[in-house]
Amino acid sequence: MSHVGVPRGTVRKRRSLALLTAGVLTIPALAGCSSDSEETSRAVPQDIAPAARDRVADGSTVNWAVDAMPTTLNAFQADADTATTKITGALLPTLFPMDAAGHPKLNPDYLESAKIIEREPKQVVLYKLNQQAVWSDGREIGAPDFVAQWRALSGKDSAFWTARNAGYERIEKIERGSDDLQVRVTFAKPYADWRSLFSPLYPKEITGSPDTFNDGARTALKNTAGPFQLKGVDKAKGTVTLVRSPRWWGEKAKLDSLVFRVVAPKDRTKALADGTVHVTDIDAATANRIALALRDGSNGQPLTHGPGADLTPAAALRSWALAHGSDEKQAEIAQAAREANRKAVVAYGAEQKALRGYAVRKSLEPAYTQLALNGESGPLADDRVRRAVARALDRQELAETVLKPLGLPAKPLGSHLALAGQPGYKDGSGALGDQNTKEAQALLADAGWTQGGAAEKPKDTKAGSEAEKKDAEKEGEEKKAGTAEKSEKADADEKKTDKTEAEEKAEEKADKDADKDADKADRAAAGSDESAASRAEGLYIVGQDDKPGAGPARSAATHVLAPSRDAAAQSIALLRQAGAVSGDSAAAKVTAQDKQPGGAAGAYAPVGTAAPAPASVKGPLGKDGKTLTLRFVLPSGPGSQSLRGVGDRIAAMLEKIGIGTEITKVPDESYFKDHIASGDYDLALYSWPATAYPATDGRPIYAKPEPATDGSLLVEQNYTRVGTDHIDQLFDQAVAELDEKASRELMKQADARIWAAAGSIPLFQRPQLVAVDKKLSNVGAFGFAAPRYQDIGFTDRQAAGSPADRKK
Repeated sequence: MSHVGVPRGTVRKRRSLALLTAGVLTIPALAGCSSDSEETSRAVPQDIAPAARDRVADGSTVNWAVDAMPTTLNAFQADADTATTKITGALLPTLFPMDAAGHPKLNPDYLESAKIIEREPKQVVLYKLNQQAVWSDGREIGAPDFVAQWRALSGKDSAFWTARNAGYERIEKIERGSDDLQVRVTFAKPYADWRSLFSPLYPKEITGSPDTFNDGARTALKNTAGPFQLKGVDKAKGTVTLVRSPRWWGEKAKLDSLVFRVVAPKDRTKALADGTVHVTDIDAATANRIALALRDGSNGQPLTHGPGADLTPAAALRSWALAHGSDEKQAEIAQAAREANRKAVVAYGAEQKALRGYAVRKSLEPAYTQLALNGESGPLADDRVRRAVARALDRQELAETVLKPLGLPAKPLGSHLALAGQPGYKDGSGALGDQNTKEAQALLADAGWTQGGAAEKPKDTKAGSEAEKKDAEKEGEEKKAGTAEKSEKADADEKKTDKTEAEEKAEEKADKDADKDADKADRAAAGSDESAASRAEGLYIVGQDDKPGAGPARSAATHVLAPSRDAAAQSIALLRQAGAVSGDSAAAKVTAQDKQPGGAAGAYAPVGTAAPAPASVKGPLGKDGKTLTLRFVLPSGPGSQSLRGVGDRIAAMLEKIGIGTEITKVPDESYFKDHIASGDYDLALYSWPATAYPATDGRPIYAKPEPATDGSLLVEQNYTRVGTDHIDQLFDQAVAELDEKASRELMKQADARIWAAAGSIPLFQRPQLVAVDKKLSNVGAFGFAAPRYQDIGFTDRQAAGSPADRKK
């Protein structure tokens, strides 16, 4: 997928909010809904066919499939993608790569030590570099490289086209230590995630000037410091070739060369069968092909799948009769069809035989799939409707839909800021509540959406758009008042920080709601002919079969800032979310508050909520003559079948509580940029990467959107447009808290608040399926951990020496 469209040189702006006191930051009403203790579940182990280095042969080449040629080799630019990350991981220093548990771990190839040596009056970190660490031109890695990268990424010089400056803007100065191998970094403000900095580390020749940073590093890296070095980039062939670095001081790379080769997901089965790739991410369908190939190869029975496998005896007899009948024209057609089928069967059989040489490595990807609820305008601007949507979902069922068939643990994810097995993971979903149809219906009833609401006339029947605007303004004020009341019961301090801004935005929000209502009315008047045309263009409606038209258009006046390096890479992976489901068993524990009618104030329906609606709802609910229908946007590409399947299940769950959905399928290439980032959706499914630094990397994803000077909305990476000042303050305090345990506790509190806001509902950790040549070791589904490229190689010495043998 294309990266988020943003101008080069965009730098994330950080808000300077006054931090609340520790007493105000505590949120017992929400934090208490989480499980009693930190989760002890472990991460799903990586599956890489591990082998000791002495068992891995020297030599040979491995071809590794990527989705597309990297548009840049500068990992700090906005268009860096997953290919950029893989390639730079083999070429450049990563000081603290993630280990198998998703925790940053010091890399001894580059560092002897790195630690905080002073906390007062300012935080000082001292890096002691490996004495042998040099760039490929022989120069020592040292303080000048750190200084140049800091200046390029600090955000102070707009000439550098950088996608992020998080952390670097907190540095006050960088100095040489007691010798050339020591780097002393002084921070102007405390920074808990200091280990995230200088990874990857680029040489000063690249980061020292805007020209080399912006353009020079896009297609070439002349100076590197990894087990491999860059040999060449061939756009015509779609390859990036790395070769063993003679300057590498660590354990020598086992492979002579490593080639990253562009192979489209739809072509990967054929590429595996042809032997043109040895390692590639695959979808569930290709994984099944490989599993069938291994099964068929072991029992020696004829294929019971593939072309013609579903041909019945009667159909086969009819085909033979037509091919040998007296009607020459029909016989010619039948004979051609039989010959085409015969060739397809032969080709399929040959592919299946070749696929026996591969294994499917399985783990859970360090990323999670979420249901995003756009809270900018429309029904989802009301937090009661968002919580109703969330509580209608059976997340266990959704997790099992994708992960269980793959033999992976199918437990719903309980956190926005950590994955199961990571330090600090805790299930915070109790702040919102488990799946509960009656509670969901009660929330909708409290928000004014009723069974007969769609037939009601608007309260103000005056002609003209001015009357509609007044009606929308009144509705917006009522919603604002209801939200303020619930916020007061959940947290009086949060109400004080949010209420003023809500009042200022009431008129703007009412205008948007009025525009949306008018748009829906126009489309409704178009009649059933327009409905049929819409369905032909990829739209169909769940819960209201006769409702025509696509969903409302969103405001174009939205600013989206460039994502962080990991998130930018993950946005590319949105295209291949076919493997997008994970989970393992039970949901969050239900507290005593959960079981009370109406739920806890501020987290569920407010105290005094009307009796729940009937368990069975026939047709969408409505209010003021409008039906409750949400636009659900999903990608239409061949690699997104599983994601669309999850979307269909969600639509069916919402239909049970009276929420209709207009499911619109859009091209993969426009899904993220033109719909998610621009806000042109009500509901959507997309993923975010895991991070070892949630206080830094999670902040822009959940930051409260702010009005820009031109009246547009600055959303950073918060594409749901849902946030609060309190959440922002928790992030700000956590990132400045140098006590690791205290920082994690603040992140758990922030996660509980994010759950309660119901803008993002984590569903499952994504599956990771990788097809790997069975003779290869130390490569496959890495899970959290970064690859050790120098250890990858063939355990079969004959295969390592002969490319022809590897295809057998």
